[in-house]
Amino acid sequence: MHYLIFAIVLYLFWLVLSGHYTPMLMIFGAVSVLLVVWFIHRMNRVDGKPSIIHLSFKLAHYGAWLLKAVVLSNIDVASRIWNPRLPISPVWKRVDIKLSSDLQKTLYANSITLTPGTLTTDVKGDHFMVHALSEAGIEDLKEGEMERRIERTGI
Repeated sequence: MHYLIFAIVLYLFWLVLSGHYTPMLMIFGAVSVLLVVWFIHRMNRVDGKPSIIHLSFKLAHYGAWLLKAVVLSNIDVASRIWNPRLPISPVWKRVDIKLSSDLQKTLYANSITLTPGTLTTDVKGDHFMVHALSEAGIEDLKEGEMERRIERTGI
């Protein structure tokens, strides 16, 4: 039953983001959603762990915070590109993590990669290897604000 609800929510989300309501595109969207739901069902059978994320206010709050972080990082990257006085000195460093669940680690690694100027390159049990355009990007991650917010989501 949760696959049906997931498919409906995913299709509605696709419709809102697409903005196109021609029959052909709506059919392509439905086929895409069905493929995604089928892949998720298949993955759940293989590893025996259901991939259910319960949407909550805390998770939505994290999404809003992440959107703000992405916008601020975009501004920082653009500033570094346009202003020769701001350093672009790429670094690749280890970032220790305290998160325990695989889902939290996945959300954290993807959030780092989604934020412009940083990229998670390797995920280990207790740390990530992260590439950043500057040391400041790594230091922001080491302060742990993003990790604390993920922990508070309760997923």
